[in-house]
Amino acid sequence: MGCDGGTIPRRDELVRVKQKPEQKDKDAEREFRWRHCTLTQQSLQEPIAMCGMGRLYSKQSVIERLLEKEPMPETAAHVKSMKDIRQLNPTPNPAFTEEDKTEGLLDTRHSPYICKLIGLEMSGKFRFVALWSCGCVLSERALKQIKGSVASTCPLCQAPYSVEDVVVLNGNEEDMELMRVKMEMRAAKRKSSKKDKKSAKKVEVKAEPAETQEPVASTSKSAAAEKPTTSTKTKAVGQVKRLGAVNAMQDPELKRLKSDFSVAKDPKATDVYKSLFTSHKTEKDQERAHWVTYNPFYN
Repeated sequence: MGCDGGTIPRRDELVRVKQKPEQKDKDAEREFRWRHCTLTQQSLQEPIAMCGMGRLYSKQSVIERLLEKEPMPETAAHVKSMKDIRQLNPTPNPAFTEEDKTEGLLDTRHSPYICKLIGLEMSGKFRFVALWSCGCVLSERALKQIKGSVASTCPLCQAPYSVEDVVVLNGNEEDMELMRVKMEMRAAKRKSSKKDKKSAKKVEVKAEPAETQEPVASTSKSAAAEKPTTSTKTKAVGQVKRLGAVNAMQDPELKRLKSDFSVAKDPKATDVYKSLFTSHKTEKDQERAHWVTYNPFYN
């Protein structure tokens, strides 16, 4: 076989050359980053979150890793608490079906999310950004067309945002350096806002006059001094009961219930009131019958 009949072999057919390393499929790598969690390398599950560097995570996996206090990989070493991630609000793709999860080539498969403004699929072919202030996701092309100033509002939810809130999702190395700077800017802004709140609270406390606070303390002390103990309470209750019994014995209504009580002898009753009874002197000498007893006074 070969080397006969005038055939001339080539050098690569006779000498073994060092094989080139296999190159990664760029399309497959890009799709993997947009469909899988950076932390667990599993498929993304809602709710989806992002870090300050623009990498995508399943929020549940980040929470579990933080609760278990396991060390983060190098790609997520900056995620130390829930403040370092932001939940996203992507727009679902109506063309995405269950078949797109398993079947079909990379060029024919649809992405699960799209840009709500211009309809571009979030598959990695087009640059997408997310706003840290509200979590809305849209394409960079749509944001550039709408953006008119440095500080504006979100075109989806109308929430205000600033230049450091724009995070590029799954960006290149240059984008990573820019996202790191923006992340430091947000941290500094958050610290300054906390200091402003603390200083405002201190100013409010100093603005209150000292005179209004002293009477409150004195009243509280006097109230504590006036609070009776259990022994004094029982003594007071016993005294009230005894006074009530004495007053009940002196009640004129109880006196009237006695058998020897007479209205004619009552000094507090008026003469008109006494004239209503037969014990009055005018009723004893009359000749007609009494209006109550109808006594005919028979002899």
